[in-house]
Amino acid sequence: MPRKSENPPPPDAPILITMGEPAGIGPEVAVAAWHALDGRIGKHVLKLVGDASVLRALGDIPQTALIDSHALGAPLRLGHADPANTHAVVDAIDTAVAMAMQGAASAVVTAPIHKASLLQGGFEFAGHTEYLAKITESDRAVMMLAGGGLRVVPLTIHIAISEVPTRITEVAIVETGEIILRALKEDFGIAKPRLAVSGLNPHAGEDGEIGREERDIIRPACEALRVEGTVLGPLPADTMFHEEARARYDAALCMYHDQALIPLKTLAFWDGVNITLGLPIVRTSPDHGTALDIAGKGKADPRSMIAAIKMASGIADARFG
Repeated sequence: MPRKSENPPPPDAPILITMGEPAGIGPEVAVAAWHALDGRIGKHVLKLVGDASVLRALGDIPQTALIDSHALGAPLRLGHADPANTHAVVDAIDTAVAMAMQGAASAVVTAPIHKASLLQGGFEFAGHTEYLAKITESDRAVMMLAGGGLRVVPLTIHIAISEVPTRITEVAIVETGEIILRALKEDFGIAKPRLAVSGLNPHAGEDGEIGREERDIIRPACEALRVEGTVLGPLPADTMFHEEARARYDAALCMYHDQALIPLKTLAFWDGVNITLGLPIVRTSPDHGTALDIAGKGKADPRSMIAAIKMASGIADARFG
């Protein structure tokens, strides 16, 4: 179970949106989404967190909607992520998460970060998910992607394909599946959740003829999870995502990154949402990267950010009332 936040937020606590990588499209889509929603979603006001000078330069934002965190460490060059700005990027996340943990915010919506630049600047985590697990003291954070009527979770995330089989264990599947089933109940209001679990190998291993992971690891994990809810699997990944198959489950647990994200991005490329399960706070983000190549060119599409804000609001209302 994740550590509980220090204080539950009041039902109308604000939703915080971090600026992300300032040289990318994160600040653009954050400000655009704030304007598209008129600074409010349901009973929650929206507040932008980051270097206020960066955010103000992108639109007329009232001071009351800004939470100024650490200033950039180097001059902003759109399209060029600078490791010298790592502290500013991370401090915006830290500020927002601290407020949520203290009960001063209902949810945190994070704009995309540039992982390579942050790593060069001393950041030691593969991405938001891993970092949020650390700073909220959560045992396991789970990345769910949602959109187009589909919810998917990759068991393994940002690792090489060659490493995937070594990370697939019965414990990992059971722990991740329990977090998904609990979130479907508590955050999505599904009284009797249904979870589909993919196989790793083609045809889900053909009963051990094309790999033994399904027989030795995934199937026993599915049996253990059935005490928590309806669990289907291990299923062949190539037949899990057509319309009729999707109607049979509420979320799918896949064995690796692309197995989960290809169907999701096919169905909801422009408005997919990343949701971190297993945290004591609500966190979502748009399902896209920093897009350095189009930063500042007026081409950034805020639909995924808007969807992430709406998703955060819905989860916060379900969790906190």
